[in-house]
Amino acid sequence: MLMTNSWRTAFPGLAGISDDVSYLLDKRARQITLNKGALIFGPGNPAENLLLLVSGTVRVQQLSEAGREIVLYRVHAGESCVLTTACLLAFEDYSAEGIAETDVDAIMIPRDVFDELMSMSKEFRAFVFEAYSKRITDLFMVIEEIAFKRMDIRVAQKLLELQDGKAVLHLTHQQLATELGTAREVISRQLKEFERRGWVNLSRGEVELRDLAAIERLSHAP
Repeated sequence: MLMTNSWRTAFPGLAGISDDVSYLLDKRARQITLNKGALIFGPGNPAENLLLLVSGTVRVQQLSEAGREIVLYRVHAGESCVLTTACLLAFEDYSAEGIAETDVDAIMIPRDVFDELMSMSKEFRAFVFEAYSKRITDLFMVIEEIAFKRMDIRVAQKLLELQDGKAVLHLTHQQLATELGTAREVISRQLKEFERRGWVNLSRGEVELRDLAAIERLSHAP
């Protein structure tokens, strides 16, 4: 049983739930702490709990038949995992893996409690489906980018996304390829071209951003 309901402040969508729903959540949900790098779920595993992230980041990624990894999305504090939601609703096993990208605090709602809350509370259903629809939209954008957007633009956008105020990104070409769902060789060619233009400086496991303005301009190219 959860000893405090303060975790709910991270999820505004739960603000309107009834006292009965609140009691059931506090009685049956549990809080867990996971270390960075922990495997939270993997392909072929059944979905047994709804994951609500209180703090930290979870990376959800999939391995293709050719052995290539692609990052589908990340779950951040205040969000739920849409793949888990889909598996719970459809009684399907996971087809991807979720990895704790940082140390993580999360609330786990068991399947039977999830089913009961979905049937008894329209506020809880709205909370679940709002998060579900938003993430599905994000996934369609990922598909569109992979299928239609130029790779140099995607690389520029991803570098800016990962920058977070830092001049040097500590990541390998393979890690960047995984983020973008492509081959390492493709990323290496793009980064070498950026280096030739003077936009970045490459060293082992690092990408130094030297001309943010130029990278920004490319990221907005049509």
